[in-house]
Amino acid sequence: MPDQHSTLRAQRRAETRRTIQAHAVRLFTERGYDATTVTDVAEASGVSPMTVYRHFPTKEDLVLVDQHGRLVAERIVASPAGQSLVGRIGSALIDSATTLTSGGRGDDLTANERFLLARLRLMISTPALRAKHLDNHYALQQAIVDALGGDPADPDTTFRAQAAAGACLAAMHTALVRWAEDDGRTELPDLIAKALAAAFGDDIVDTGPDT
Repeated sequence: MPDQHSTLRAQRRAETRRTIQAHAVRLFTERGYDATTVTDVAEASGVSPMTVYRHFPTKEDLVLVDQHGRLVAERIVASPAGQSLVGRIGSALIDSATTLTSGGRGDDLTANERFLLARLRLMISTPALRAKHLDNHYALQQAIVDALGGDPADPDTTFRAQAAAGACLAAMHTALVRWAEDDGRTELPDLIAKALAAAFGDDIVDTGPDT
């Protein structure tokens, strides 16, 4: 059945992608980003360099590519249109962080948290990644603006959405840096909520059970 075959191919492709990225982050952490080549990553992953580049067009993408933008956009689209811009964006950022960290609690980090923490440390410590991360930041901001669904022909509506998205992402960035400095001991969704509350007020996002 064509659909079943397509699904299996997509699953194998996703698994290969995860394997390559996991080995890349491990090697970058152990040896250093600049000292590790794409060929090193390919050999550790059991694939060819061409396969690595097929999944990750640049070396920076091996660290930076994730599902965060898609998760945030999906949650914004599903949020109530009558909610404030900052409320919609902030709740989406908190929810997506919960998904990416698997909602880990307690002293032991989940596998997802350890992986995200390793990637974040590389982004902070590696100049080439910091520069490319800025491009990803702008791409995420635009994805948020698009997901909010305002009238693209109205420059005031677009400006307000861009300003709200930029401010929320700045708060999230502060939380991410603190999380890395804290070695992941504080739950990331909680830190993002606290950063948003510090910037916009305690009631700007709903962090209760119905979020």
